[in-house]
Amino acid sequence: MGQTFAEKILSKYSGRTVVPGEIVDIKPDIAMSHDNTAAISGIFEQLGVDTLDDPDRHVVVLDHCTPPANEIFAMNHKITRAFVKKHGIKHFFDIEAGICHQVIIEGGLCLPGTIMVGADSHSTTYGAFGAFGTGIGRSETAVIMATGKIWFRVPETIKIIIEGEFPEGTGSKDLILKIAGEIKADGALYKAVEFAGPTIENMSVSSRIVLPNMAVELGAKIGYMIPNEETLDYLEGRAQKEFEVVESDADAVFDKIVEFDISELEPQIACPHTVDNVNPITEVVGTKIDEVFFGSCTNARLEDFEIVAEVLDGKKIHREVRMLVFPASRDIFLEAMRLGYVQTIAEAGAIIMNSGCGPCMGNHEGVPASGEVVLATNNRNFRGRLGNRESEVYLSSPLVAAYSALNGVISDPRNN
Repeated sequence: MGQTFAEKILSKYSGRTVVPGEIVDIKPDIAMSHDNTAAISGIFEQLGVDTLDDPDRHVVVLDHCTPPANEIFAMNHKITRAFVKKHGIKHFFDIEAGICHQVIIEGGLCLPGTIMVGADSHSTTYGAFGAFGTGIGRSETAVIMATGKIWFRVPETIKIIIEGEFPEGTGSKDLILKIAGEIKADGALYKAVEFAGPTIENMSVSSRIVLPNMAVELGAKIGYMIPNEETLDYLEGRAQKEFEVVESDADAVFDKIVEFDISELEPQIACPHTVDNVNPITEVVGTKIDEVFFGSCTNARLEDFEIVAEVLDGKKIHREVRMLVFPASRDIFLEAMRLGYVQTIAEAGAIIMNSGCGPCMGNHEGVPASGEVVLATNNRNFRGRLGNRESEVYLSSPLVAAYSALNGVISDPRNN
């Protein structure tokens, strides 16, 4: 009997044939941590181990509160830098680099057929490149530092087949919100979600990343898709080592197969306060907004900047709206600046912030006031996510966010 991607790669790394439900011990290729490295280093030191099992296995990126908002975050950064230096971690990216997932992708560290774990829930992102990518806890990361190992339960796999072409005004963010609305936030608990079908095969790298990134919002252990030609081209000259694409067997058995035809997909909005509270935009058009947050590891890539710049070109953001812009990485910022996108967006009245996570987890930079409404391109909108439990957060695509910033209300791009 054939195996799914998850079964196949966990068999390979554990050295035996496994089936869903089994527990396996494996050594991941990459273990990532961010600002939480300070806390993880404390756990590691309590284990009584003097040196890391393999410093080259670890990637540390400071991105969650950069520059630090207060002395607590500043001390965390200081502890992290000292830990990195002490243990010789060469894959270290300080506050200027950008969001961990994007930095790892740009650095050629995210490769097909590898196992990548991260002390960040959106480490499912790496499935866009055909990797087994998943979020883990701080204690698990500390144990990997000490032993190189982690255990997993082999997940069952849900296959989501996408067919059709994106209608006007829609894109991959609308697709994943549509899926979240249908499957729900607990619809894929500890499952592997495999995105497949002709629509997926024809998507750009940036658009593909959005889907595994938000697979965790379905409760999934991993999100995965076979690397398409554009993805493999992206890795050409960038990959840090040789890799082998791992795919599900043709006769693999899936826990469930779900099909979506997006030919009539409308722009989607996740309404407060859950990511699966999704409605077609027509049901919330006209909702007044106070702030637009254009950023995050979901939607702040060059493709997104191009979309937003085209909408804002020669226009002014509504005088009662603040639009905060966070490029996903320094490289994206520099390229967006070279292409004129940054200038166009700034001239429209947006505030260009440093590359990083910004307000996504409510640490700083853009926390809304009580009673305010935010339209955001990030991946979560539960109560308090952006730092204030008395605000409301709607999720949308960058295209919807841009038109809404101009009009001061949630706006349907098809009518603008």
